Amino acid sequence: MPHIKWAGVVRGELASYQQGQLPANAVKLAMPATTSELMRKAAIFLLIPFVVIFAAMFGKTFLSRQVSVDLWGVLAGVLAGFPGLLLHELLHAIPYPRQAVVYIGFYPKSLAAMALVSYPLSRRKFIRMSLLPMLLGAIPMLLFLLLPAGLLKLNGFLFGFAAMGLTSPY
Repeated sequence: MPHIKWAGVVRGELASYQQGQLPANAVKLAMPATTSELMRKAAIFLLIPFVVIFAAMFGKTFLSRQVSVDLWGVLAGVLAGFPGLLLHELLHAIPYPRQAVVYIGFYPKSLAAMALVSYPLSRRKFIRMSLLPMLLGAIPMLLFLLLPAGLLKLNGFLFGFAAMGLTSPY
């Protein structure tokens, strides 16, 4: 596990957290110039989670022939997802080695939590680092699908938390 440093609320430029030397054989990832451009380009990746979320709700409701969530439970799950953003960022840090330093904080300019690090990763570890936070959506979604439809409040909570977990990578 790498060294985790709390950056707090970051008001300056993110580039100051992402400086380091790459090995000679490394290929630097081409990144958008601004956070806004990054968010715009990443928007396409919301499509699959939205399809999964709506298909899960439709499928469970159709198969059980009843409403399977309580609206207050969904709201509670969504609200619980906001502190879950810190866990989301910590999950990004897992694939990094001990000598790496991961800065975790909040970037109000884009209303986003962040995990910033300057350390080269192999392609495999980069993919793992990118996808690990999806567990925060996949596990509650699986539980939502497996639990009986009559558990309205719990199903609602799991559905709301899963929706936050599956869409928060955006």
